[in-house]
Amino acid sequence: MSNIDTFLNEMWKNYISYTPSAEKISKLFGEEVVNDHIAFRTLDLKQCNIHKQADYLQQFGYKISGDYHFEQKKLNAIHLENIDERFPKIFLSELILGEFSPELKEFFVNLLSKVHLTEKDLFMGGRSWELDYDVYTKLSQESEYASWLYVWGFCPNHFTVSINHLTKYQDIFDVNAMIIAKINFLIVNLLSDTFDDFVDDLLSSDVNLLKGELDFLLMQHLFNSIDLKRINKTEIEDNESLAA
Repeated sequence: MSNIDTFLNEMWKNYISYTPSAEKISKLFGEEVVNDHIAFRTLDLKQCNIHKQADYLQQFGYKISGDYHFEQKKLNAIHLENIDERFPKIFLSELILGEFSPELKEFFVNLLSKVHLTEKDLFMGGRSWELDYDVYTKLSQESEYASWLYVWGFCPNHFTVSINHLTKYQDIFDVNAMIIAKINFLIVNLLSDTFDDFVDDLLSSDVNLLKGELDFLLMQHLFNSIDLKRINKTEIEDNESLAA
């Protein structure tokens, strides 16, 4: 197995360790699933920004192929493609701390100053700090992205299915219909008392089932983030996790 195969497989194993439903979904198709891209979140600090991540990925044959700015969410982003087209694209985004309150910026600067991160840790290092629900709540009031990063740390945000490579499903609507029909087989570790309401809303409405990303000529299946209502170190075990 090549270095890049090992690296990508390690990412996948890391991801399904806290998002077991992703592995279950990948097995619903009854055929080999091609991953379109892997997404990561970070901050625009010198020790962890998207260009530091991109530099590390060069050794695996990845080159920057596009850059983006999301004004509303206050993000900069780049996507990388591999010299071997068999491998998935990688999408890297970073929160622009200078566009938020001084308190939010100072919090992350102080938090990251206490953490030693290797380049590989920027992709699979996870969270190395204790959680505080009040901190999470305050961060979420300014930015969902910031609160997500505080809870999960440095890890894959999502993997994807390339529908163009599927043989049994023609388009996103076929895939959505199949997943909804089989969703009762999926198991998710609960962190929210409102999860049942979320599922009811999901199955009774088409709202937010499809997300069109015209900038990237991409349509991807989207499950909304679920508010984490009980985040503190006394209530969450390592194996009780939910990713959005």
